[in-house]
Amino acid sequence: MAQEVNEEKIWELIGFIKVSPTRYKTLKTLKRDFLMPSEIAKTTGLRTTQISNALSDMKEKNLVVCMNESAHKGRLYQNTELGLEILERLDR
Repeated sequence: MAQEVNEEKIWELIGFIKVSPTRYKTLKTLKRDFLMPSEIAKTTGLRTTQISNALSDMKEKNLVVCMNESAHKGRLYQNTELGLEILERLDR
């Protein structure tokens, strides 16, 4: 399932994260952990709806993945390898 991402795509994704403080805080809070949107909201001080929207946006870009998609409550999200790579570049 791993797909090759070229340098241009990496920079596009970095811009996608940098343009939204909510996305950046969400990506950073997840690190290598798996968390529910409510846990991310508690840690960042943002509203759960903001976090859910950011997660949805980042999921479309393959930066995060929902580990239990069929759950109606208690969904757990985790950074993908691509998400971790973007976060690493942002935190240099």
